[in-house]
Amino acid sequence: MSHIRIVTDSTADIPQDVRERYGIEMVPLKVHFGQDMFKDSVTITAEQFYEKLVQADKLPTTSQPSPVEFLDVYKRLTTESDTQVISIHLSAALSGTYQSAVLAKSMIEDEADITIIDSMSASYGFGLIVVEAARMAEAGQSKDEILAMIERYQAERSLYFLVDSLEFLHKGGRIGKAAAMFGTLLNIKPILSVDRAGEVCAVDKVRGHKRAVARIVELLERDHGGHPVHVVMGYTSDQSATDELMGAIKERFDIRSLSYTAIGAVIGTHVGTGVGAVFMWRADTDTAESMQ
Repeated sequence: MSHIRIVTDSTADIPQDVRERYGIEMVPLKVHFGQDMFKDSVTITAEQFYEKLVQADKLPTTSQPSPVEFLDVYKRLTTESDTQVISIHLSAALSGTYQSAVLAKSMIEDEADITIIDSMSASYGFGLIVVEAARMAEAGQSKDEILAMIERYQAERSLYFLVDSLEFLHKGGRIGKAAAMFGTLLNIKPILSVDRAGEVCAVDKVRGHKRAVARIVELLERDHGGHPVHVVMGYTSDQSATDELMGAIKERFDIRSLSYTAIGAVIGTHVGTGVGAVFMWRADTDTAESMQ
């Protein structure tokens, strides 16, 4: 019987204890503050990253893993001939990480069974898929069953980021200085998501935090109303940024599992501090367990 191993990258924002529990292999992206390079979630934690971010005059830059870094992992995992690898990564529309994984697979001369998947998502929008894939592998389910789950989750998952400040979107070149200043004066709160093509998109711009929370709940009800759900709340610099949103979600949904995760350096570079996010998927079509 084949043994299935799951590989991902650091932008899945899966807590270390969860990765260790399910034997998930993680290849880190890199974050650069000037000449200083850090491996995301390896040599710099999310907390350390946000401390440095608020002190930085310029945004850090990020870089993808090299094909060789993936190759080393794939070779190690496929030493045994009956091992199958499913490698799930950040949207190819946002990073070259997926392509590095594809190139690594092409560099393996033998007939290793490796499947590379473009999640077409970001952060726990695909982290939830990685964890469920690893849970299914541990339970002895087949590669085909896991791939079917991935396809279903890609179609059903929801993710929304409530951005507290326009400062980092301006620094990252996503909005102009005038738009950032005007939006700040009007207390505009952007709601971001990742569309089905894997691109970051602005779902709405709402004036005031309470209205933004209400709008996200409205979007979630459109996506999952009437279904029991699993929920993961994400945050950048402060978990309390999710409190009001979580309270509103609890009032409107039958939540079967709830957990929290820190949004890492790569996504955090673009959305900044004070961000709260929600990742939701239906509980009536799967047997996913809570991360806790």
